[in-house]
Amino acid sequence: MAQAAAVAKPPAPPRRRRASATPRKLPYLLIAPAALLMLGFIAYPVISVFYYSLQNYNPTKPWRNGYAGFDNFVHAFTKDPVFWDTLVFSAKWVFVEVGLQLLFGLALALIVNQTFVGRGLGRAMVFSPWAVSGVLTSAIWVLLYNSQTGITRYLADMGIGSYGTSWLSDTSTVFPAAVVADLWRGVPFFAILILADLQSVSKDLYEAAEVDGASRLKQFWHITLPHLKDAIILSTLLRAVWEFNNVDLLYTLTGGGPAGETTTLPLYIANTSVDAHNFGYASALTTVAFVILLFCSMVYLRLSKFGGESK
Repeated sequence: MAQAAAVAKPPAPPRRRRASATPRKLPYLLIAPAALLMLGFIAYPVISVFYYSLQNYNPTKPWRNGYAGFDNFVHAFTKDPVFWDTLVFSAKWVFVEVGLQLLFGLALALIVNQTFVGRGLGRAMVFSPWAVSGVLTSAIWVLLYNSQTGITRYLADMGIGSYGTSWLSDTSTVFPAAVVADLWRGVPFFAILILADLQSVSKDLYEAAEVDGASRLKQFWHITLPHLKDAIILSTLLRAVWEFNNVDLLYTLTGGGPAGETTTLPLYIANTSVDAHNFGYASALTTVAFVILLFCSMVYLRLSKFGGESK
């Protein structure tokens, strides 16, 4: 009986070898050098800005350098009217630019998403301005706005306006002129992202809507827009941050003028640090700009419910 029981006893399961920790850690070890380099290149400048924001640091006036505490921040909020003017203009610039770029970008994406002859060429022409750098974009539009050889000269030849008119030196026209120049470069960004998301919309939804008698407008409102919700939220947030930090185009196009009419906060920071060599105060303004962008981004993502289901 004992022998039969021994025979009937099932064999013990084989022992599982303990998985080596090295293969699981290998991907992290491989990316560790690049991650450390990125951390160094990002963390060091950020920490430096926070440090110098608490200092009086001007290489041209070394006898005044030293710890300043929160004096730079107090000066910005209570004694510097230029700070508030540039902050208000930055908000105006971001709101107008992002709103118009989204509107025209959405329209272009809907157009080039249709099937027509020469669609590939049309898409290339729509997207090409995004490949142009900000400085080159400014150079192109400076030539277009030139009072002697640009648009105003040809308009004057047709009896519209007067000769010698410069839209970039007139306080009443410089803002619209700068907006149009940046629109030419920024609209393709929205068109690219929105078009990429439009490609994933199932055509069955539109066919079912047509069977139910839904008009094109209702299809756009109830099918297209809900599907584009996250793409629109993400693109507007990214573009708002980029437009807030816009320096290259405005610096080359107007230099912040005339009379400071097109000076954004980042451009004011650049002038304060590069021209006035007041790196301590410029660092404090940079810290304020960072906090503003961080707070607005968090509030925007919270209110827009990014990543959530559309009702």
